[in-house]
Amino acid sequence: MAKNNLKIIRENMLLSKAELARKAGISPLTIDRIERGFPCRVDTKRKIINALGLKLTDKKRVFGD
Repeated sequence: MAKNNLKIIRENMLLSKAELARKAGISPLTIDRIERGFPCRVDTKRKIINALGLKLTDKKRVFGD
């Protein structure tokens, strides 16, 4: 499982899993799985980055790829 910073960034922005999921158009379960280190599709990563209001170049900051 891959380590990422999604949970830290989400909590620093005072967003719940449900709020981020709603903004990204994905399920809260998907957010939970990603935060626990499970892999996800590139499209899902793009949706999350956009929902956080970040640039796509911040991908490594969020997902640590």
